[in-house]
Amino acid sequence: MKMPKLAYLSAIVLASLALNAIAQDKKGVSQSEMNYQAGASPLANEVMYQSTNPKAPQMSQAEFEMGRKIYFERCAGCHGVLRKGATGKPLTPDLTIGKGTDYLKIFIEYGSPAGMPNWGTSGELSKAEVDIMARYIQQDAPTPPEFGMADMKKTWKVLIAPDKRPTKKMNNYDITNIFSTTLRDAGQVALIDGDSKKIISILNTGYAVHISRLSASGRYLFVIGRDAKINMVDLWMEKPDTVAEIRVGLEARSVETSKYKGYEDKLAVAGAYWPPQYTIMNGDTLEPLKIVSTRGNVVGTQEYHPEPRVASIVGSHYKPEFVINVKETGKTLLVDYSNLQALKTTEIESAPFLHDGGLDSSKRYFMVAANNSNKVASIDLKEGKLAGLIDVGKIPHPGRGANFMHPKFGPVWATAHLGDETISLIGTDPQKNAKYAWKVVQTLAGPGGGALFIKSHPKSNHLYSDTPLNPDPKLSQSVAVFDIRDLSKGYVSLPIGEWAGIKDDGAKRVVQPEFNKAGDEVWFAVWSAKNKESALVVVDDKTLKLKAVIKDPRLITPTGHFNVNNTQHDVY
Repeated sequence: MKMPKLAYLSAIVLASLALNAIAQDKKGVSQSEMNYQAGASPLANEVMYQSTNPKAPQMSQAEFEMGRKIYFERCAGCHGVLRKGATGKPLTPDLTIGKGTDYLKIFIEYGSPAGMPNWGTSGELSKAEVDIMARYIQQDAPTPPEFGMADMKKTWKVLIAPDKRPTKKMNNYDITNIFSTTLRDAGQVALIDGDSKKIISILNTGYAVHISRLSASGRYLFVIGRDAKINMVDLWMEKPDTVAEIRVGLEARSVETSKYKGYEDKLAVAGAYWPPQYTIMNGDTLEPLKIVSTRGNVVGTQEYHPEPRVASIVGSHYKPEFVINVKETGKTLLVDYSNLQALKTTEIESAPFLHDGGLDSSKRYFMVAANNSNKVASIDLKEGKLAGLIDVGKIPHPGRGANFMHPKFGPVWATAHLGDETISLIGTDPQKNAKYAWKVVQTLAGPGGGALFIKSHPKSNHLYSDTPLNPDPKLSQSVAVFDIRDLSKGYVSLPIGEWAGIKDDGAKRVVQPEFNKAGDEVWFAVWSAKNKESALVVVDDKTLKLKAVIKDPRLITPTGHFNVNNTQHDVY
C-alpha cells in the first residue's frame, strides 16, 4: 500500500516534530536508556521456523534474513523474541500491516518520543535497511526453536570428573581475592590475581559473559554467557580452568548455586531469556536435572505472556530455595530445591519488569528492581512474602545494589537509575528502624542517567556509581564518589578513563566498581571497542587516588568483573 505524497510529507513533518519533542519533554526516553534497551541478542544467528503472511509486502529470502538479523541485534530486547511486546510495543502483523510500509519506514527512520530509537537519522541503519525492516515487521515473526533436555545433554561436557579433581588447593593464589573479568567480545573471562594484579589465565566461555557467581564453598566459579553457555571453573587447580560446561538455552543472563546449610555446592540453577525457563543442575557436574517453564500471566493485567525472561537469581540463606525473578510477568519465584521430584514454588507478585537486584545487609531481604515500573520490590526470604514495593527513580538499575549504614536512617540499600541522575536510598531494617523501612529515605543527585552499577563495602566510607551509558563522554568516562558519613557534600568525580592512559580514540566507558576482598581497593573496567585498547583501573579507597592500571592486549572489552570473596558472600 502506497501512501499519498502529501500524506507522506506530512508524516515526515510530524515525525520531525516528535523528535524535537524528545529533547524538550522530560517524559521522553534518553539516549542512555536507548543504549541499554537496544542490546544485541545471540538469537540473531539461530535457525528459526519461518512462515509467510500473504498480506505482507514481498521480501526475498536474503532480505528476510537480513531483517531477522537486524531485528535480533537491535530490536528484540525491547519488542520481544516473538514481537509480542516487552518494554517496547508489540510489532505483530495484525498491527503493522495496516500501517503500511511508508509509515513504518518513517517511524524506523525518525523514532518516537515514546522510546523508539531513530535508527535511520542516527546512522545506525541505511535507507535500504530501514526499508527492509519496514517490510520485515509486517511478516509473521520467525519462531526460535525450543531447547529441552535432549538439547542440553548434547552440549553437556564433564571435562574433569569430580573424583579426578584436586582434594586440596594446588596453587599459591589467594583465591578469595581473584577477580573474574568478562571479556565480552572475545567470548572469554580473565582470572586476575587481586594481590599481584597479574592475569592468572584467560578462559574461553560463552559470548558476552553476563555474570560470575561462586559456589557456597568458594571453590567453584560459574560464568554464563548471553548465548546460555555455562562454564564451571575449579579454583583449586594449579591453574584454574573449566571442569564442566553446558548450554541451557539460546539466550540467558543468570546462574547461581545452592547456599542453604546442608546443600552447599549441591545444585546449580540457570535462567534463560529463550526459551523462557530455568534449569536446575547437579552442582559439581552441571548435569541438567529439571527444566521449568516461566510462561504465564502478567501481574495486574493477568494477560498471558509467551516469553517471560528469567532475570536475576540468588540462593537464599534462610531456606533451601532459589530466588528466581521473572522479568515480564513481574513475579519472584521462591523455588524449594529440597525435593526436585516434588518441586514447591512460592510465587510472589510485585511489578513488571523485574531485572537485577541483591540482598540487603542482613541477607533476609532480596531487593529487586522492576525497571519498567520504576519500583524496587523487597522480598522477605524468611517469611516468603512481599515486604515492600517502593517507588524510586526512572528505570532503576542497581546491579546488586549497595548496602551501608546511614548515619540517620540506619541500614540502607541503594540503587542508581538509567533514566535519571538520582540515587535512591531505601531503608531495610523493619526491626530497629521500622518507620524508615521500605521507603526512599534519601535521594542523592548523581552525575546523570545511564548508571549500571553502584557499590560500597562494609569497610569503606564511600559509595561509588558509574554512568557508562550516558552520551556525555565526560560522564561515561568517570565515576561519582559519595562520602557516606556526610552525604550532604554531594559527590566528587574521579577521571577513571583519563587515569587509564589509553591513547587511542576508543569510548573509554567506565563500568562496574568492584572492591577487593579487604575493601581498601576499588577496581573499574575501562571499556572500549574490541579493536581499541581497554584497561582496568585500581583506586585506593582511602585516598581516592590512582593505585594501579592493568593493561594487556588480551583485555578485550572488559564489561564487568566480580571479586570472589565479595561475590561468594554477597558483599556489596
